[in-house]
Amino acid sequence: MRAVDAAAAALAFLTRIPVRRALGPDDVARGAVLFPVVGAGVGALSGVAALLLYPSVPALAAAGVAVAVELVVTGALHVDALADTADAAGAPTRERALEIMRDSRIGSFGAAVLMTDLLIRAAAIAGLAAAPVGALVAAGALSRAASLPLAAALPYARAEGGPGSVLSGRVRWASALAGVAIGLAVAVAVTGKDGAWAAVGAAGTALLLGLVFRGWLGGVTGDALGAVTELSGTVALLVLVAT
Repeated sequence: MRAVDAAAAALAFLTRIPVRRALGPDDVARGAVLFPVVGAGVGALSGVAALLLYPSVPALAAAGVAVAVELVVTGALHVDALADTADAAGAPTRERALEIMRDSRIGSFGAAVLMTDLLIRAAAIAGLAAAPVGALVAAGALSRAASLPLAAALPYARAEGGPGSVLSGRVRWASALAGVAIGLAVAVAVTGKDGAWAAVGAAGTALLLGLVFRGWLGGVTGDALGAVTELSGTVALLVLVAT
């Protein structure tokens, strides 16, 4: 029963797919090991959407639909986190940065970073238009795995609770490393050695951002972890289209 709750929590936390179970933070933390599986599923849905449209429509249009499918399925969870984090980057103090992250409004910097990220994603998917499913499955798995070591290693940046506190300080290293192994295995299984290079790109992105968040915020927030997921996925797609 706990395994079922963990799987349901992973699905409910990362998507807007309704799960009819009473779940708590501990279920989400236990389900973190399955985040790459959920990410792979989201990638498969968006990849199939692009594949069904191409070549009937231009590659960029099919890629745009693939991006839209992911946004709908995830409720734009990670792009919202990226925008909030980008807006907070201009704050003069750590305290002000944390306040900005909690503001539901998107500022000019957040909007610019968000638009740039989505444009790069769409362009990368367009470059993979003839075979997008494997790449999007790999990127989906790797991006959801990338934030797990940061959740295990870094403290929650706020003294009070928040959405990110269901992961930060709760995810065990064993689960984080198992999740990374699953993400890598999925990526290599569907894209071969290119998946291993994509994993290097995703890991490097997560490591760099983790160091930034540690020095800037003293830890991570839900928005910080979401930004890691979004950007590591974009980097993974860029690596895959380049290899």
